[in-house]
Amino acid sequence: MGGGGEYEDVFARAKAYEGQAAAVGGLGKDLVNEPMIRHWCEAMGDTNPAYAGADATAPPTMLQAWTMGGLSGHAGRSEAYDELLGLLDDAGYTSVVATDCEQEYLRPLRPGDAITFDAVIESVSERKTTKLGTGYFVTTRMDVQVAGRPVGTHRFRILKYVPAGRRRSAPRAEVAGAVARTAGAAEIPRETAEAAEAAGTAGAAGISRPKRPRPVVNRDNAGFWEGVSRHRLLIQRCDGCRTLRFPWLPGCNACGCPDWDTVEAGGDGTVYSYVVMHHPPFPAFDPPYAVGLIELAEGVRMISNVVGVPHDRVRIGMPVRLEFEQVDEELELPVFRAVERSAG
Repeated sequence: MGGGGEYEDVFARAKAYEGQAAAVGGLGKDLVNEPMIRHWCEAMGDTNPAYAGADATAPPTMLQAWTMGGLSGHAGRSEAYDELLGLLDDAGYTSVVATDCEQEYLRPLRPGDAITFDAVIESVSERKTTKLGTGYFVTTRMDVQVAGRPVGTHRFRILKYVPAGRRRSAPRAEVAGAVARTAGAAEIPRETAEAAEAAGTAGAAGISRPKRPRPVVNRDNAGFWEGVSRHRLLIQRCDGCRTLRFPWLPGCNACGCPDWDTVEAGGDGTVYSYVVMHHPPFPAFDPPYAVGLIELAEGVRMISNVVGVPHDRVRIGMPVRLEFEQVDEELELPVFRAVERSAG
């Protein structure tokens, strides 16, 4: 991973960004609105009556949704934040994963509220080694306002890292310099340097195909993944109202009860909705492939791959059956195989 002096230099330079703005004067692209609230509640299976009707409020956990910039981004994003991520990229920590968020709610949001926000780079951790790989945790804090008054705070943490088992690539400047010396050129386009970096990294590590991303396992969902390891698809069931829920949550979003047990899914389901992934391509995947929202016979829905049929033959309402796919020597995932309808 490089010498201690190099680490100290990267860490010191990254720490210097703490306290600098990540976004200034951000403006939500839409007012808080009923259609978005309805779509959110339908997707989450949340039937709380407080989120519908004349006096509706927005679910508190939608706080981040009103601040997101979409594919075009936000004009208020700061140069300091881009510089910080660029610094870590150039040092070889090019992979990124969102690890967790913390939210504080100060007052309910209602349709018609206009959202503004500011964000700050709150902290950069020392270099950490995780199951995913080695890198730095970067935490930003967003303060959300309506009419100049605070309504909530959103802390978002990412890990900029080198995947476990892969050597950290040389900084881009070193790669570009090496290519320039070999070619005898005074300048090398950035695209050429990046291509050389990628090729050098793959060759040095001896990796023919990157591994699939690892699921983030925490105290709230560890039981689900333990079940997967035993080829069991477990669904949470509330001890209070007996409502089934998926994905796993620390408490019931129907009655608020924190106690629960599990039931094992029988494995039958149907394709409730689906998308076919073409772009962007990820090294560990082979597009195009189908990702389905599967409605299980028990009534809950989960996202997984639809297999056993070409991607262009997947259809809404298609019956599927649970199976477990060994993705690599360490990772096994639940997927759903298309079931051929009987001719009769």
